[in-house]
Amino acid sequence: MPSEGALGRLAVRSVVTIDGPAASGKSSVARLVAERLGVPFVSSGLLYRAATYLALDAGCEIDEPVAVLGEIRGHRVALEPDVEGNRLFIDDRDMTERLHTHEVDATVSTVATHPEVREWVNSRLREIPPPFVVEGRDMGTVVFPEAEHKFYLTAPAAVRARRRLGERSQDLDAVTAALLRRDQLDAGRLAMAIDANSIDTGGLSLQEVVAEVLSMLPGEKSG
Repeated sequence: MPSEGALGRLAVRSVVTIDGPAASGKSSVARLVAERLGVPFVSSGLLYRAATYLALDAGCEIDEPVAVLGEIRGHRVALEPDVEGNRLFIDDRDMTERLHTHEVDATVSTVATHPEVREWVNSRLREIPPPFVVEGRDMGTVVFPEAEHKFYLTAPAAVRARRRLGERSQDLDAVTAALLRRDQLDAGRLAMAIDANSIDTGGLSLQEVVAEVLSMLPGEKSG
C-alpha cells in the first residue's frame, strides 16, 4: 500500500504516465519514480508480452487477431504491480522471466497492432486502482488521457540500441535493426500527448531523468 506521505504528494486518484519508444528508459524511470513516491509501478508491456508468449506457445498465426485473442481468453492472465516491481501470472504460474526472449521481442509489436489485443490490455490496466506510475507507448494518449501527470521519453536509436545490448545476447547491428523495426511497427502508438512533458534521455543518466520527472510532480524535489 502507498505510504501516507506518498498519498499527500500524489493524489489518491492520480496516475503518472511515462511513454516512449523501446529502450528509451521508460521502464527504469517509471520504476524509480514510483519507488520515490511509494506507489506501485505498472508495466503495460508485460501484458502485451504475455499475449505474445501465449500466441507463440500455442502456435497461433500472430497476424490473426481472433486466434490470438482466443488464446489469451483461454488462460487466466494476471498482472500484479507493486512498489517492488511487476509479476505476470498465467494460470497462477509466475511467467515473468519467460516473457523477455528474442522471440517475444521480435513479435510483440505485431501482436500489439491488433486493436482487439490493445483493448484487452487497456481494460486490464484500467482495472488497477490508482495512484500508480505506468509506462508504455500510448498510456497518456489512449489509456489514461485524463492523467494529470504525463511524460514522454525519447533518445536516438543508437543510444537506445547500446542500452538494449546489455539486456540481450546479440550484436549491436542486430539490436539496432530490431529497435528500428519496432519503431516502425509502433509508429501508430507513439504519438506524444499534447500535454506531456518531453525528455530526451540520450545525454542523461538514469538518476538525472528520474530527478527531472520528480521535479515536475507536485510536492517533489529533484535532489
